[in-house]
This record gives sequence, structure tokens and C-alpha cells, in this order.
Amino acid sequence: MISQPNRHCAVELQALPSRIGQVRRIVSAQLRYWHLDPLIDRAALGVTELLTNVHLHAQPDKVCTVEIELLLDRLTVSVHDHDPRLPELQDAGPTATGGRGLAMVAAVSESWGVRPDGESGKVVWFSLPAPSPTVAAPVLAPYDTLREPTLRHTVDALDGHRPEHAPARSAVAG
Repeated sequence: MISQPNRHCAVELQALPSRIGQVRRIVSAQLRYWHLDPLIDRAALGVTELLTNVHLHAQPDKVCTVEIELLLDRLTVSVHDHDPRLPELQDAGPTATGGRGLAMVAAVSESWGVRPDGESGKVVWFSLPAPSPTVAAPVLAPYDTLREPTLRHTVDALDGHRPEHAPARSAVAG
């Protein structure tokens, strides 16, 4: 029995500096939607590095596709481009101003790799362990301890004061 379905998201783009930030925000939003908030920083850093490599090195064009896929307990982020040249992990010196992108991807991920994609192109990917989904039932107070807000609570809230017994409210769905 599969307890969590396969989830997939893909975005095609030109790997330009202005688009890289947009894709980072898209990846972050998708991971929030999937309730994978703990993975956002590492996934955003990894996708930024991979897209920067496409922007700096890919030929003949900068068109690429970013895919994120959650399969059971593994999140995989991949970038497909049209350049058949495979990148190599470099040993950048302490004063080098570049060449650390794949090393950063390797450092933040559980695993990473590169593979040819058809006749002309490649896929660079990395994976992160996804936390197990936990479905907690909300804890409800007994009916007689619940208090309905009164006009006094509303006035205090408008003044910036919230009585200790007034329930906290959130406008965020989910």
C-alpha cells in the first residue's frame, strides 16, 4: 500500500538571472503546499546553483526545465538543458570566485548526479530525504471550556491587547 502519492511539478524557462529567483520562489511555494517546509532552504539553494550553471555554461541555448518530484520519502530536484556536456565537480581554491556550485549541491543534498538526456542534453539532479508525513488529529478542548469571543475581546484586540483566555486566530488556511 502506498501511503503517499507521487507528486510532480515542472517549469520550463530561460535560465536568466531574473528567472532564477522566480523559479526559486516557485519551488519554495510548491514545497510549502506539499508541507515540506524543512526542505525549502536546501532545495532553493540547490536549484539556484543548477540554474546558475545553465545560465553560465549551457550551449546552444539557456532553455531548461526544472522538475521537482516527491516519491514516498524522497524529493528529487532536476534541471534538464540542451547542452550535452556533462559538468564536473571542481576543487575550487580558497580565493576562487566560482566553481563551487556542484560542491554546494553535493553538500546540501543526500545524493546528486548527472546523466545524458537523449542525443543532445543532460539532466543534473539532487535528492533530499523527505520527512514522513504526520497527520495529527487536532486536540479539542471540552465543550464547556470553550469561550465565544465577546464585544470586550474584540475591543481589546483592536487596541492591541489580547486577553490571555481569548483564542489565537490565524488567517492562513491549512
